[in-house]
Amino acid sequence: MEEKKDREYFRKLAHQLMFDLSDEEADSLVKEFGTLEGQMSLMDAVNTDGVEEMIYPFEDETSFLREDVVSNVITQEEALSNVTKKIEGHFVLPKVVK
Repeated sequence: MEEKKDREYFRKLAHQLMFDLSDEEADSLVKEFGTLEGQMSLMDAVNTDGVEEMIYPFEDETSFLREDVVSNVITQEEALSNVTKKIEGHFVLPKVVK
């Protein structure tokens, strides 16, 4: 059975993600989610029988991505030159406390 996506569902989800929602924000999410579900049901209704799956949206195998080229390489010492605290070649930062 599918869980109902109501105001309390989104407030509980937000709480689990460590933030709170106002009633207005939760109601807005309920409305947006309902719209999204409606759009997805339209997509589900499209007949795709006989349509071949695509890996890329291009008809040929042409790649429009550039090749990775290494440039502007700095040494570890240069990367750590402005660090206030380092241990064994690593940045040391203060612990983030909630």
